[in-house]
Amino acid sequence: MADAHNAHDPQLLHLVIGGEMRHPAEPVFRDLDKVEFVGAFGNYEEAKKAWKARAQATVDNAHMRYFILHAHKLIDPRSDV
Repeated sequence: MADAHNAHDPQLLHLVIGGEMRHPAEPVFRDLDKVEFVGAFGNYEEAKKAWKARAQATVDNAHMRYFILHAHKLIDPRSDV
């Protein structure tokens, strides 16, 4: 994945994952072995593009959901960015 930002911009790691839920109203995966790792992105905007593309590609399945994980907050919980 190409870095669309200046090398001096801070990297704010975001992960996009998704898969089939047990029930459309609950964020519980049906099978953790089948969770899809869409990718790792250095900023929210790029992660949102990937999330949107995967979500739109699976719109016909109400049980499929994709999530953006703000991994930079897990790595450094002091970050408020």
